[in-house]
Amino acid sequence: MDQSLSDSGWRGSQEGWLEAAYDSLLESGVDSVKILPLAKKLNLSRTSFYWFFKDREELLAGLVSRWREKNTGSIVKQSEAYAETLAEAMLNVFDCWLDFRLFDSKFEFAVRSWALQSDEILAEVRDADRTRMEALTRMFMRFGHAENTADVRARTTYLVQIGYISMQAKEDVALRMKRIPEYIAIYTGGRPQQRELDRFYARHGYKPG
Repeated sequence: MDQSLSDSGWRGSQEGWLEAAYDSLLESGVDSVKILPLAKKLNLSRTSFYWFFKDREELLAGLVSRWREKNTGSIVKQSEAYAETLAEAMLNVFDCWLDFRLFDSKFEFAVRSWALQSDEILAEVRDADRTRMEALTRMFMRFGHAENTADVRARTTYLVQIGYISMQAKEDVALRMKRIPEYIAIYTGGRPQQRELDRFYARHGYKPG
């Protein structure tokens, strides 16, 4: 048998260690992300960790990188996605709030909680907030808003959603979908067209009524 394939069975994988660290972060916070408990969870030896990471700090850096690429990356990407109207562009951004594959709200909450005890992570969060709001500002400017107006609308859009996450607010899907056209109207100054809403609903497998 190929030695590398044989070794991988008892060492696990880098992604496996990261996934276990992610689960622990979400369940119990960053203090629970430690090598020995993760090894026990994975049923691997502690030393196998060091085939993939230099130390715990490198593992934590991997978590931050995953959070940055998924959550910040998706907001930026969705803000730049093709749209015929500003309302449709905002619906593209709202995909993030409804699709776990684009934006992980639990991960967001966990990282923001982590930032309360780490200046380094707080700096990461602040950088992410700035990047996300700048992307939303550019989206508003693309549709004709002056820079200051675009900045305020971007902040309103973004900070409301972060409030949802920080407060761990819960809404059932039907209620959230009912409110979305009103949010769009408030954030953009215009209501989405029915065909735009229909496409949005279809993307998320929602049928009104």
